[in-house]
Amino acid sequence: MSDRRAVIVGAAETERIGVVPDVSALEMHVESARLAVADAGLRMGDVDGVATAGISPIAVAHYLGIAPTYVDATTVGGCSFLVHVRHAAAAIAAGQCEVVLITHGESGRSRVGAPPRVMDPASPMGQFEAPYGISGPPTLFPIGVLRYMKEFGLTHEQLASVPVAQRRWSVNVPRAMYRDLLTVDDVLASPMIAYPMHLLECCLVTDGGGALVVTSAERAKAVPGPKRPVYVLGAGEAAETPLVSMMEDFTTSKAFRFSSRSAFAEAGLRPGDVDHLMIYDAFAHLPIFGLEDLGFVGRGEAGDFIADGNTSPGGMLPMNTNGGGLSYTHTGMYGMFLIQESVRQLRGEAAAQVPGVEVSLAQGVGGMFMAAGTLILGTEAAAGR
Repeated sequence: MSDRRAVIVGAAETERIGVVPDVSALEMHVESARLAVADAGLRMGDVDGVATAGISPIAVAHYLGIAPTYVDATTVGGCSFLVHVRHAAAAIAAGQCEVVLITHGESGRSRVGAPPRVMDPASPMGQFEAPYGISGPPTLFPIGVLRYMKEFGLTHEQLASVPVAQRRWSVNVPRAMYRDLLTVDDVLASPMIAYPMHLLECCLVTDGGGALVVTSAERAKAVPGPKRPVYVLGAGEAAETPLVSMMEDFTTSKAFRFSSRSAFAEAGLRPGDVDHLMIYDAFAHLPIFGLEDLGFVGRGEAGDFIADGNTSPGGMLPMNTNGGGLSYTHTGMYGMFLIQESVRQLRGEAAAQVPGVEVSLAQGVGGMFMAAGTLILGTEAAAGR
């Protein structure tokens, strides 16, 4: 009986992340693609599917010298790459392709080969939010957290504990952009960017890229690579609204709830089964919303949970162990790096390795809570439970 379950057999990031002023976005796609295919022990000619966001998969495939029969250009913000894995798993299960290469490259800081940042005036955001002075993510994302702070009593100190917790991880990650330990006072003393977000509660702006190779468990066993395959146990995706001002409830993300519900149902798992967690952290309140919307803690409890050290090294739920978008890197669309760290943890090769990780959950967001993607990944042992 064939085993068409999806597995990740290759994963790699560009050799340099952070400030890379001499490499274009397209070149980062290509570099990470070649490294990921090599990591899988495959040749570029083995790839018959390509998925990208922010740039055409056809352009990437042409640069790599391949002619895929499956392409996916789904672009729903930073969670696009988690959605690509879900789509690739479905295509592989249906027999539409065998080896899917998912690439990311973004010159978010240096803007080499990057398109201009222009809001479409005819878009919903251009018509109904921009006229009121909204100018970018720092003035959009915090809208929800103000309501959350009012309703649940989240303090500035608890919000500041998020970057503090994640810096405790990145201090042990050589590739992280920021590695010095922080205190809550340090965060609150940093410049106010858009109330209530201080500078150190806002994500980095960096350059970099990454890529994944997804195939079937059957093929991975028939053509074993140098690394242990990582199984896609469950996946989900959801969307709510292109306008953060139109969220049904500013204190919770419907997209987070729906995408994670689908992933847990497919995996046949619950939050208590998760050993390691990656939650997209463009701003400090996203992990707070994520912990609650995914069911790891109750409503209004996430601030205390993080401040008490539960997500820090030695805590009961290791979260954002590369330092996250607040300390590791954030190119603009961060979701690829969530998956990369989950894969490293499951392979046992992370810089800040957590002992005994068999199940890792990666939760991505797109836009300002516009969309979400969830992946539950596991070792072969976890897949066989």
